[in-house]
Amino acid sequence: MSLILGIESSCDETAAALVTSDRRILAHRLAGQEAEHRPFGGVVPEIAARAHVEILPRLVEEALEEAQVRLNEVDAIAATAGPGLIGGVMVGLLTAKGLALASGKPLIALNHLEGHALSPMLSAPDLDFPYLLLLVSGGHCQLLLVEGVGRYRRLATTIDDAAGEAFDKTAKLLGLGYPGGPAVEAAAEAGDPRAVPLPRPLVGSDEPHFSFAGLKSAVLRARESGRYADPDIAASFQQAVVDCLVDRTARALDRAGSATALVVAGGVAANGAIRGALTALAESRGLPFIAPPLWLCTDNAAMIAWAGALRFEAGLVDGLDAPARARWPLDPDAETARGAGVKA
Repeated sequence: MSLILGIESSCDETAAALVTSDRRILAHRLAGQEAEHRPFGGVVPEIAARAHVEILPRLVEEALEEAQVRLNEVDAIAATAGPGLIGGVMVGLLTAKGLALASGKPLIALNHLEGHALSPMLSAPDLDFPYLLLLVSGGHCQLLLVEGVGRYRRLATTIDDAAGEAFDKTAKLLGLGYPGGPAVEAAAEAGDPRAVPLPRPLVGSDEPHFSFAGLKSAVLRARESGRYADPDIAASFQQAVVDCLVDRTARALDRAGSATALVVAGGVAANGAIRGALTALAESRGLPFIAPPLWLCTDNAAMIAWAGALRFEAGLVDGLDAPARARWPLDPDAETARGAGVKA
C-alpha cells in the first residue's frame, strides 16, 4: 500500500489531500476563491495564483496533521502540472517539487484531466477498464475511452466552448452570479425547458465533437429579445446542453464498442439534469452509470493523490524538471479536430 500527498491548484480551488492506494482518503483540505472572483463574474488568473501562494502551505500542513503523518512517511508527492491557468499550476507544482526535494520523495507531475478520468475508481472499486468517460467541466468537454492508467483514447472534444464555460457565460448574461453552473441549474427549476427555441449544435451529425458557442450566442439573442422570462431561458439552455451531451455520448458509445460502463466526471457532472439523462442513456445500453460523489466532481486534491497512487504503483514518476503546462492533452495522438478554439 502506498500513501500519496496530492496538490491541486489548476484554477480557483486550492487543495491538498492524503490518499492511500487502497482508496482511503486520510485527509482533504480545500479552499475556494468564490468571494475573490465574484465581483468579476469569473476567475481572474492573477488573483487565483496569488491566493494559491497564500493558502497552499497552510493546507498542506493541515492535511498532514489531519492524517497524523509526517512528510517523510508519504511515498510520493503528486501535483497538477497542467492543463490549467499557468500561474496557479506553477504554484502547486513548485510547491510539490520543493517538498519532494526536501523529503527525498518521488514527484508525480500529473495531468489534471487524468485526475478527473480516474476519480470514479476512487468511489467505485468495481469499475474496470475500459470505460467511456464524459469529462465535462468549465474548461473541457471530451469523450475518452479510458483503457488503463496513462492510456486514454479521445473520441470527441469541443471545437469551441466547453459546456461549463457556456453555463458560466449564460449565468453572466442572465445576471445570476458566479459560479454559473449551480446558478443556472437553480434558475432552471422554475422554468419551462421547452419555452425558448434554442439550437442543439452538431446533434445528429456524423462529426463526433461538441460545440456550444452557437448555443451561447442564441441565449444572448433570446435575452435581448425581451420575449422570454429568465427562468425559461435557463431551463431551455440547460435542456439544450443535456440534449447535446446525450447525443454525442451515444455516438461515442457506438464507436467505443467494448466499454464496461458510462462514466461522467468534472464539475458540470454535478448537474442533476445531466446526471439523470446520462443515467437513462446508460440504462438503454445495458451499461452501469457511474459518477463520483459531487465533491469529487469539482476540482480537488483527492483525485490528484489517487491518480498519483495509481501512477506510483505502476512505476510512473517524474523528475524535478517536469514542466508546468497551460495545455496538455490526455491523448496526444488524437486526430486534430477542426476549429481554431479547440480545447485539446
